[in-house]
Amino acid sequence: MTSDAGLDPAAVEIGTFLPRAPEQVWRALTEPALLERWLMPSVGFAAAEGTHFLFTLPAGSPGEIACEVLTVRAPEQLTLAWVDVRAPRPARWPLDLTVRPQGRGTRLLLTQTGFDIADRRQKMARNAMERGWRSGLARLADLLDEVDP
Repeated sequence: MTSDAGLDPAAVEIGTFLPRAPEQVWRALTEPALLERWLMPSVGFAAAEGTHFLFTLPAGSPGEIACEVLTVRAPEQLTLAWVDVRAPRPARWPLDLTVRPQGRGTRLLLTQTGFDIADRRQKMARNAMERGWRSGLARLADLLDEVDP
């Protein structure tokens, strides 16, 4: 995985190479049962533009994530609007997942924007999201090792 916060300090930008076909990576991003295994459970998710859904967090978590599917270009791009509705001042943080074939695998680029890093809470949220995405993408890689192509 690579990232360069110098590109846009207000964005989370992480690229990773996955030694799997783009179609297999796409399945893990868009099939609810697989998405749950590397990210979190969802209620109402479908990879269809305009779909509104929730990511369900463990009991007692301070956040609640409401999303809308903004863009679906199978098997290359999935874009969501991501809002923590329990935040004191909820902000909309677009999340873009881009899938590209590369050599004998796939390059996945995750970009999450919309953070106001002049706001201390949003800067902390941005940094927490980057840490969370790094561990989530590691879980995604592990899942792809377990799932049949």
